[in-house]
Amino acid sequence: MSHTANDNFKGALLMMASMAAFTFNDAFMKAIADELPLFQILTLRGILTVALIAAMMFLRGKTDFGIPANDRGKVLLRVIAEITSAYFFLTALFNMPLANVSAILQALPLTVTLAAAFFFGEAVGWRRMSAILIGFLGVWLIVRPGTEGFTIYSLYALIAVAFVTLRDLVTRRLSKDTPSMAVSFYSAVGVTLFFAAGSPAQGWAPVSGFAALMITGAALMIIGGYLCSIMVMRVGEISFVATFRYTSLVWALLIGWFVFGDWPAPLTLIGASIVVGSGVFMLLRERQIKLGKV
Repeated sequence: MSHTANDNFKGALLMMASMAAFTFNDAFMKAIADELPLFQILTLRGILTVALIAAMMFLRGKTDFGIPANDRGKVLLRVIAEITSAYFFLTALFNMPLANVSAILQALPLTVTLAAAFFFGEAVGWRRMSAILIGFLGVWLIVRPGTEGFTIYSLYALIAVAFVTLRDLVTRRLSKDTPSMAVSFYSAVGVTLFFAAGSPAQGWAPVSGFAALMITGAALMIIGGYLCSIMVMRVGEISFVATFRYTSLVWALLIGWFVFGDWPAPLTLIGASIVVGSGVFMLLRERQIKLGKV
């Protein structure tokens, strides 16, 4: 299937919209970090998210919630990875500048490619492997272990990357017979039930009008980001539009500065630039290979 320049333009806009939505979700969650316990926030957001996904499925006539028997274990593993990554990511987010956490997450394309090569035997040439290693150097500059700015929450962000990588690898192994909307629905249900069960240990606090607005906004942003990420797969060349996922870091820098008054240290910005540069190079290299320009 050939793609026109207009298709690529639409795809780029959709990818940027998706990244903006996910980053705004993070900002809404961070805005009430001091007002409500984490488990309560995730429970309330989860209830709204589950309801919205179910409504979307019914409106689109996609009411098939069934998962083929050979994929049920994988979907369960994906749910566990989703729960674990949500806990570690949001704990890091609540205790670190938004842009710092976002910068660490930019390593995801690198970790997914490396893990796919290691576990699934997918071919990764020396150029892409070099880009991955250079990208990890950028992550090291962001985290800077052993320095004054290093905290346990930097490790939490790295653990979140590991579990999101696991989630994405499991998703790759799902058969085409497994509806993507159903997978998202069960993931949202799993996350909601887990944190609802654990929420009494943290206690519940009264929900102010501002907190309710932020939680509603977060749920809407998640759905908006998900819809845009689905639509982007249907227009444009994936190897082209995927490079625009890095615009999430721009949003994180702007929101972190204007809303939370945070601006990363120069070494963090250098590290983020290295990670983004490595990821873009790897995506462009993958495009060259697909076009036969090796």
